[in-house]
Amino acid sequence: MACNCPHHVHRNAYCKHMATVENATDDGTLDAFPSEDEDDAESENCDCDGLDGFPCWPCVRTGRKDLPN
Repeated sequence: MACNCPHHVHRNAYCKHMATVENATDDGTLDAFPSEDEDDAESENCDCDGLDGFPCWPCVRTGRKDLPN
């Protein structure tokens, strides 16, 4: 998968555009506002406490935290 946004091009990093495409459903829709149950399940997988202030991937992916510049 590739993207032409600056984040992917200059950092060769997985970007929000790739995450959106990856999370789209088969019918092309996107669940932009997951239910509270899904959010609670994701927070159980949170490892932010052990990353010295850096957000874990589940928090970044769900939008609870942003990656630092």
